[in-house]
Formats: sequence, C-alpha cells, structure tokens
Amino acid sequence: MQKLTKAAVPVGVVAIVLMLVVPMPAAVMDLLLGLNITASLLILLVAMQIKRPLDFAVFPSLLLVATLFRLALNVSSTRLVLTDGFAGKVIEAFGHFVISGSLVVGLVIFVILTIVQFVVITNGAGRVAEVGARFTLDAMPGKQMAIDADLNAGLINETQARRRRQEVTAEADFYGSMDGASKFVKGDAIAGIIITLVNLIGGFAIGIMQRGMAPADAVQTYSLLTVGDGLVSMIPALLLSTATGIIVTRSATEGDMGSDLIAQLGRFKQPLRIAGGGALMLCLIPGLPVLPFLLVGGLFFLLAARITEAPTADEDAEAAAAAAELEPTPDSPEEIAERMRVDPLELEVAFDLVDLVDAARGGDLLDRVKALRRKVAMDTGLVIPLVRTRDNLDLPASQYVIWLNGVPAAKGTSPAGTVLAIGDSLDALPGKATREPVFGLPAKWVPVELQRQAEMSGATVVDRSSVITTHLAEVVRQNAAQLLGREDVRLLVEMVKRSHPVVVEELTPTLLTLGEVQRVLHGLLEENVSIRDLVRIFEALSVRAKVSTDVDGLVEAARAALGSAISHPYVTADERLHVLTLEPAFEQRLLESVRNSDAGLVLALDAGTVDALVTSCTGLLADADRLGLSPVLVCSPQVRAALSRLVRQVVPRLPVISYAEVSRTAQIESLGVVNGAFAIR
Repeated sequence: MQKLTKAAVPVGVVAIVLMLVVPMPAAVMDLLLGLNITASLLILLVAMQIKRPLDFAVFPSLLLVATLFRLALNVSSTRLVLTDGFAGKVIEAFGHFVISGSLVVGLVIFVILTIVQFVVITNGAGRVAEVGARFTLDAMPGKQMAIDADLNAGLINETQARRRRQEVTAEADFYGSMDGASKFVKGDAIAGIIITLVNLIGGFAIGIMQRGMAPADAVQTYSLLTVGDGLVSMIPALLLSTATGIIVTRSATEGDMGSDLIAQLGRFKQPLRIAGGGALMLCLIPGLPVLPFLLVGGLFFLLAARITEAPTADEDAEAAAAAAELEPTPDSPEEIAERMRVDPLELEVAFDLVDLVDAARGGDLLDRVKALRRKVAMDTGLVIPLVRTRDNLDLPASQYVIWLNGVPAAKGTSPAGTVLAIGDSLDALPGKATREPVFGLPAKWVPVELQRQAEMSGATVVDRSSVITTHLAEVVRQNAAQLLGREDVRLLVEMVKRSHPVVVEELTPTLLTLGEVQRVLHGLLEENVSIRDLVRIFEALSVRAKVSTDVDGLVEAARAALGSAISHPYVTADERLHVLTLEPAFEQRLLESVRNSDAGLVLALDAGTVDALVTSCTGLLADADRLGLSPVLVCSPQVRAALSRLVRQVVPRLPVISYAEVSRTAQIESLGVVNGAFAIR
C-alpha cells in the first residue's frame, strides 16, 4: 500500500501534464470535474480542522498540484467546447441550471466570483503569507537562542531541543513556501479570466465561420458553455483560495477552527444579548420584514441563555496563588536548607542606614558595592561573590556589620546626616570623635552642613557610603584567600582553558589537583599577590610540580614567575620603592633556622630573637608612617616564605618580598636595616 501511495503522486502529476496536450472524452471530463470540486472541498475542510499551519505542511505543494490540475481541466474543457460544442454534462448543467440559461446572469455571477477570489481572498492571503514569511525569518534567530537557553538551563534535553529546532526550521520553510504558493492562486485567477475570454471569442468565431451558425445561436450556445466552464473551474479555485487564506491566518491554538470559533464567540453572554436586542429593535423600523429579524434576535437570546459564561480570570490572583503554591512552607526541608545556607559575604545595616541602600531615596551603596567587585577583580584577580545586603532591626542605630562566611568580620558606624572628617586638627569641629575603620586614623563624624568647613580646616571628608565601601574593601583584601572557593577556582581554570588550553591540560589534573591549585592561589592571596596573571602562574606550577608538589615551593615558583609584578603595587608615583632590608648576619641566622613543618616553612627562633625582630620591624614601620611611606621588607628567596609567615602574624601591614621580586625599573630607597637585636636607621 505504501509503495502504491508513493507511485500515485508522481503518476498523477504526469497525467495532469498529459491532459494539457491529450484530448479528453466528455465522460472522463465529467469525472475529473467532480473529482476537482470534491478534492478542493476536502482541502478546505482539512484547513479548518488543523490546530497549527505545520499540521498541513504539504499544503503549498498540494496547492501547486491542485492549481495545475484545474488549469489542465480548463484546457481540456476549452478543447471540447471549441471542437465539439459539448464539454460534458457537468458543464452543461452549470450552464443551464446554475445560471438559469441566462447569459447575462452567468456573466454577472462569474464576474462577482472572480472579483471575490482575485481582489479579496487572493490578495489578502498573498499579503498575509508575505508578512508571515518575513516575520518568521526575522524571529528565527531569537527562537534558536531561546531553545539553546532552555537547553543550557536544563529545562529540556537534547532530543527535545533538536525537535524544537526542526519545528522552527520547518515553520520558516512553510511560510516561505506559502509566500510563493499564494502567487499560484493569484496567477490561476488571472488565467481563468483569460481562458474564459478566449472561449467566448473563439467559440463565437468558430460557430459563425466554421459551423455556419447564426450569430444569435452561436452566442447562445458557446456563451452558456463558456460561462458554465468558467463557473465549474471558479468554484474549486474559490475553495482553494479560501483554504489558503485560512492556513496563513491560522494561529497556533489548542483546538480546531470550529471549536475555537464557537468557544471564543460564545464566551460571553452580554454581547449575544446586545446583538439579539439590536435585531429585535430593527423590527420596529417601518417597511422592514418582522419575521427574519425576530427569528435572528430570538436565536441570539436562546444562545445567550444556553451557554455558560466562563469566569473572568484574575491574572494577579492566579500568579499570587501559583507563587504561594511554589513557595516552600516554613518547616519544609527546602526552606530549612535555605536558612542554613551561609553566604560568603554579607552586609547588614541598621534601620536608619536603609536610605543608603534604597535607590529611590538617593542611596548608591549597592552601586558602589558592584563597582567594588569590579575593582577587586581587576586588582587581585579574585571575583568576589555577590554581597548580600540586608537590614537588621536588632542592630543599634547607625551600625553596620560585615559578615564573612557566617561570622562577623568587622563592625562600624555611619550616623545619618553626617560625614566622616579624617585629620589631626578636628577639635574645632563639632561632632562625635571616632577612628577611621581601615587605618585607624583619628576622625570625627561631623554634620553634613559643616562639610565645607571641615575641608577648609585641612581634613579629608568622606561620605557615609564611601566609609562602608572602603571598610568592605579592606575586609575583602584581608580575607581574599577565604573568599576563593573550590568552585571559583574551577571557573578560573576554565577561563584560562578557553584562551590557553595547553597550559591547563598540562597542569591539571595530570600534575596538580584542583585542590592543590586552590592552596597555591590561597598562598598568593594571603600575601596580597594578584592572581590575575593565571597563565604565568600555571606555567610556573607546571614546571615546579614535576619536581615537588610542596605548597610553599609551588607558591615561591609562582612568585618567581610573576617577578617584579609583585612589588609594582608598592612603587610610588615618582617610581620609588621604599624597602627595609635584613642585616646580613641576621639573615644568615634566619636562613639556618628555617624548618619544615605541617604548616609549611617556619623559623625556629627563640622568644628573645622573635621579640627583637618584631620590635625592629615595628619601629622602622612607625618611622615610615610618620613620613607617609609604605615600605616592604626585602630578603633572600630561601628565607622569604618562613619570614613572611612570622611577620604576617605580628606586623600584618609589612609585606615581605624577595630580591628577585624587586621592580627593575623603580628606584630603590632604603628606610632601614632590621637586626635581631636593634634596628639600624
């Protein structure tokens, strides 16, 4: 059966082409004309039953075949009319019964049907098909992106995504084909008019000149046959034009056209009652027949009484109800798990600091926090997590708290209506004395009205949002290593892999695991070393990991690869690097005391030596502070890791770098020499 179906279509198309040149008997013509009318009616009914245009995707090709079939019938019927003066019972019946044997009536009906098909239906369907094809092609990239987004979000699987892509492509192809197929309908209407005119003129000429008929008889005979032939062809053409218009104007719904029509027109009772009342009111106009309008009005009132009006949907209420259903209950595992979740970084503000967060009241704290995240990423290479900001009514007035991994990391105050004035000569200014939260400098909260006066007194004035943002930035800088999680490291590794795949493939997981890479990056961040240059860091780790996977050794290898980039942040604007150095004998003593432990390299020193080292570093650092300078302690690479671990515990503000990490372009300026017993200044 399937093979027969496959062969029937091409055989039928070939037979249609043969009809254009092979004469057809009148009996066969009657059969084919009946088939043409019935097939056109079937196509129209199918077009009304489909739910979406793609359900009848073969329609453009079918329209071409049906149009060609009808034109072939026109040619064959024209041949019979002009040669035999008879084209079968069907055409004869249309010529006598449908138009009542009147040539004028037949011509008028034929012209009206032609105008309806050509001017109204065909032009409208062609325009809709053209616009539909254009809009479908324009929307195709957006639909493809939506499918990819759903696939990446896990809402659909690969099979569903492939099927939806095929539907999008098929829809674009369908509307493109319909744009061309609508031209077939338009051309068919024009061809029908031309064929009818040829039949009229040709039949009149043949009847008089070849058959010797009187002019009146020739006009009567051939005109009736020509008009009958035109009507027989025009009715299927009108059915197909209507089907074309239905197809291209059909929107995708859940039901067929009939169900949607009844459901949507009969959805509300009030319009039916008004329409029925309008029909009854027309009965009151003098001269109009009462019975037709009375029947129509009564029918509408009956329909209004029989239908059940659907309740009006409250979209807001439905959305709220749906959200309430999806929202977990307070005791549900999801809600408990959400409350248990610890955010890496949080900022809590008191009730009177909410204005700093509320953009509607001019608050810009959230925008500054976003800018802070970008700045930290550019400075340190660490993409800090989103800062969860919330208000806490339990906090004292004007207070804020910075939480780190669920633990309070810093607190501060930011009184409303004030600005922070930082400086030494603040006694003349009214306000509350305090300390700048980052560097501990003397400061005072003064009324915002006195900001200009504070600036004129030489103080540095900072607004409340800047105070909180600066404090948050310092907390992030001091705890950058704690904010770098395993998932963050994975994202960084994938970022490098996109641009330098060989570097990553050589390093992990062949030489180092993701956890070991994380420990190395932690070690760098703990000493305020930027990890932006991950390519050089990973290349250095690949070389070092082939020798040893000791974390301190890996960190030192990464620092050696970064080189002068480590000391660059400490170089002043005039290209000077202020350093503290170790007395050579004391440095040798430190080198001899380096020991390996579970925590890494440490210095095995007695308490007196450690105290002398701390005192010496603290004194030199205080001298530098008075000069407004920020020095670094320089030592040999062999002792740097152990010395840095000790200094970070007692003098965290003093960076420790090796000789290899000193900037090659900066001018070195020594601020003193650290000795185990005293400081040489």
